[in-house]
Amino acid sequence: MPDLPQHRPVLAGAAHPGTAGPCVRLQALPEGHLLHVLGTIESTALAGELAKAGLAKTSIRKAGFRQWFVAGDEPLAPATLAALTAALAGKAFVMDQSHGRVRIGISGRSSRLLLSKGTAVDLDPAVFPEGSSAMTMVGHISVQIARTGNDDFELTVLRSFAESLWDELSHMAASAEKDSA
Repeated sequence: MPDLPQHRPVLAGAAHPGTAGPCVRLQALPEGHLLHVLGTIESTALAGELAKAGLAKTSIRKAGFRQWFVAGDEPLAPATLAALTAALAGKAFVMDQSHGRVRIGISGRSSRLLLSKGTAVDLDPAVFPEGSSAMTMVGHISVQIARTGNDDFELTVLRSFAESLWDELSHMAASAEKDSA
């Protein structure tokens, strides 16, 4: 039906091509899938259920007490989501947040410096190692920060705040590049 709205990634287009410098890079990540899982299931058991559902390439991030975000680059088929929901019945609830949240990648040797300009989370690798995540604020915007590598982070933000966060990160990236020069 031609009158149905078409999905357009919120950070798509010339206004948000990605910001790169010698010390830091911002990247709009694919709007694949993001599931919010709440329940008594542990992360290792959740990983097993995800693998059975064909979602082994997703990442599980702690989002609070008995809460996880499951993020991946590929959109989920309705049948896959239904199968996962059925497999977790009685252990956890699954809510598809893919339409409502956006992921932004931050990488480079000044990525921690950039993030330290906007959040109070201690991102030292000894305190916040790879695989760690935290719900926090970047400036005035609520985000989840996940460490995906030594100098790599992923921020998950509500879709309606994504452009504002991108603009704020772009300004902080320019400042971080200047500070590291």
